Amino acid sequence: MVLLTRDLLTVLLERAATAEPEGVNVLLDMTPAGELQGDTGGLDPSVPVLTHFYFPEAGGSVRAVFGMDLGTPAGRARFISHPDGDPTLRETDDLAAVVLVTVPPFGESDVSAYDRRGTGLDLRIVDAAPPEERIEEP
Repeated sequence: MVLLTRDLLTVLLERAATAEPEGVNVLLDMTPAGELQGDTGGLDPSVPVLTHFYFPEAGGSVRAVFGMDLGTPAGRARFISHPDGDPTLRETDDLAAVVLVTVPPFGESDVSAYDRRGTGLDLRIVDAAPPEERIEEP
């Protein structure tokens, strides 16, 4: 089962709709359920929940010089949109342990979850949020 927060899903679906007719490909990261604020539905505190995304543009200058992406960590999940309406995982998609694929009209019911082999996974939305992060001023 793949778990993700409702707020993250909302942002990702908005990005997909805005980018259409182009696709989006976003690296995702997780937070243990025990660190979330709000209703986790009784999840085990150690269960990972998708909570964050990394801007695709991060690390672009490093990639341009060295040919590799050092700007973001090696995430365990990706969110990909297929504006052509085909919800299946493709060999040409960037793969991760978990891949979420969305198609138009980019609503909650238009998202499918897969493992890297293309096997469908159950998807559950969690109404909780990661703890607020702040950068301390020196």
